[in-house]
Amino acid sequence: VRDALRAAARDGTRIASICSGTFPLAATGLLDGLRATTHWIAADLLAATYPDVEVDPGVLYVDNGRILTSAGAAAGLDLCLHMIRSDYGSAVAADAARLSVMPLEREGGQAQFILHDNAPTPQGSTLEPLLAWLQDNLATDLTLSDIAAHAGISTRTLIRRFREQTGTTPLQWLHRARIRQAQHLLEATQHTVERIGYQVGFGSPTAFRDRFKKTTGVSPHRYRRAFG
Repeated sequence: VRDALRAAARDGTRIASICSGTFPLAATGLLDGLRATTHWIAADLLAATYPDVEVDPGVLYVDNGRILTSAGAAAGLDLCLHMIRSDYGSAVAADAARLSVMPLEREGGQAQFILHDNAPTPQGSTLEPLLAWLQDNLATDLTLSDIAAHAGISTRTLIRRFREQTGTTPLQWLHRARIRQAQHLLEATQHTVERIGYQVGFGSPTAFRDRFKKTTGVSPHRYRRAFG
């Protein structure tokens, strides 16, 4: 398979991969030094297996000219429509999209589909009680000093322990937990976006919308339409 793909590339053939098809393509070396994507659930594995590939897990597809990659199966359709539009123009691509009963373009990338859970904390971690307390107090306006005071340690020690045991900072962990809870509320309730923002600890609807879109790639309203 590697030989066939390399030969096709030498002949100038355009090569596109769908979902985990990025892995055999990366194995040829053709993606070295290039930006590429795959299904978000396999993005970390792709980056670890092929460190010379610049993996972008937040997009639906990447076009490097003759080499293209896409995320999950549905994103492969997005990529195909992109290639049709590149070759034949928007009108033809729009017709193809209508025949496929799908939009010509989807807002946002695959970040909107990712479950934004925090990394699991090792069992027996000294942070376990604190993380449980944070999860129970997502709606509270917490500062770094508040969290350190509850843990009975200095802010400096708190930051160091978080880095060691979770790989992130206390406030980043808190933001991530709040967005995940907001996703759940958008999916499972009819609460307004403004109410959900306050429920998960954001001081204003604007701050909530900005953080949500920065994390997922889409607005809370569009997320609810897709997954509610």
